[in-house]
Amino acid sequence: MHKLRVLFVFVVLFALSSQTFAIGTSNRFAVDVDLLLVGATIVKMNAEREVIENGAIAIRDGKLYMVGTRNIVTRNSRAKRVIDATGKVIIPGLVNTHTHVPMVLFRGISDDLDLNDWLTKFIFPAEAKNVNEQFVRAGTRLGLAEMIRGGTTTYCDMYYFEDAIADETKKAGVRGVLGETIIKFPVSDNKTPEAAIAYTERFIKKWQGDPLITPAAAPHAPYTLETETLRAIKAQSDRLKSHVVIHVAETKKERDDINKQYGKTPVEYLDSIGFLNERTIAAHSVWLTSNEIDIYKRRGVGSAHCPTSNMKLASGVAPVPEMLVKDVAVGLGTDGAASNNDLNMWEEIDLAAKLHKLTTNDPKTLPAEQAFAMATIGGARALHLDDRIGSIEAGKQADLVILDMDGLHQTPWFNVYSSLVYATKASDVRTVIINGRIVMQDRRLLTLNESAIKLEARRYRDSIVKSLNQ
Repeated sequence: MHKLRVLFVFVVLFALSSQTFAIGTSNRFAVDVDLLLVGATIVKMNAEREVIENGAIAIRDGKLYMVGTRNIVTRNSRAKRVIDATGKVIIPGLVNTHTHVPMVLFRGISDDLDLNDWLTKFIFPAEAKNVNEQFVRAGTRLGLAEMIRGGTTTYCDMYYFEDAIADETKKAGVRGVLGETIIKFPVSDNKTPEAAIAYTERFIKKWQGDPLITPAAAPHAPYTLETETLRAIKAQSDRLKSHVVIHVAETKKERDDINKQYGKTPVEYLDSIGFLNERTIAAHSVWLTSNEIDIYKRRGVGSAHCPTSNMKLASGVAPVPEMLVKDVAVGLGTDGAASNNDLNMWEEIDLAAKLHKLTTNDPKTLPAEQAFAMATIGGARALHLDDRIGSIEAGKQADLVILDMDGLHQTPWFNVYSSLVYATKASDVRTVIINGRIVMQDRRLLTLNESAIKLEARRYRDSIVKSLNQ
């Protein structure tokens, strides 16, 4: 009897031990991790485009430590914290490759105009009367909150007082490629291009090496800067090994004016002065020739496609299908909220896929999987950060989005890419993780005060209206 009792106890203990081992708490070879996400469908966006059902992700020191099936990952890791994502989908954080984040405070200030009139008659005057560092900080907080809510974990910016934007971005725990604007006329933070270049030098040196912030120079465009200024910016970038963000070939007028002034198209002109390289990010790139696309590929230029803004301003349609065929790095961007009028990347993904079907008269153009890639790994590649972000692979930074997939508009779903591109909305974003840190959980912002942000934005609205009536 004693032997039977001992045997029974042994069997029970062994069973309990096996159960514990299966959820990853008893394996003596398991590795301690900070966070474990279990039960979700994982859309990796790696080269093989793997999709893992009932998967798990282990996060350690801000990086993706292990990605695989739930059974394997939980067996080999012990987590301080576990999030059950059963029934949900986990994707790489979305990458917004072009915006002007503080311009959310100019949302709807003027619509239904072409780019030149919109800029010269409304935006530039409004900026001259309103933009200062506090304005920029308030707009940045508003834009960051909107982007986090929509699942954007990395964004590329071009504006003024970029050091303040970097500070607010860092506080919010968001990743950014942030470019200080350099332009030939006096603006709110620097009155000359030379002053802006000096500011940019200090800005880049201050933030280089930061885990979240990639500092950059942001010359506005070929038509708003002299050749020697562009060469000086390129020399600074070469010396500091820093990114450069620039608007290129956004409108037909820009293309024609540059061609008239220099006898070359915008990309040919920039290439002729040695401006383009593998650290360049070219926003819009609407009016490109095949030769210019070849230059992008040859020089390693990343391009930001902004379909909503380009359509709203009637700037044109970028030759994205040809760029993708030639393996140019193309990501999606919202542009600023003053010309969009939001920072919703889900709308950009959906619109990009449909726009290029329409313009090519071919429904097979830019299929769902390819459109979604442009918002994730493609965007990371366009920002020259694809070795760090854009896909869910061990060793990369832990930038992840957990999506609800049980909305009426998603039910039923058969193909995950189809559902992500054509049905999913920003409101389906449940939890956002950046660099291993949870910045939104169950739709609650953890690093930003939404009520205070909206109150401050409404105050700025009143002051902007008053300034324009003076």
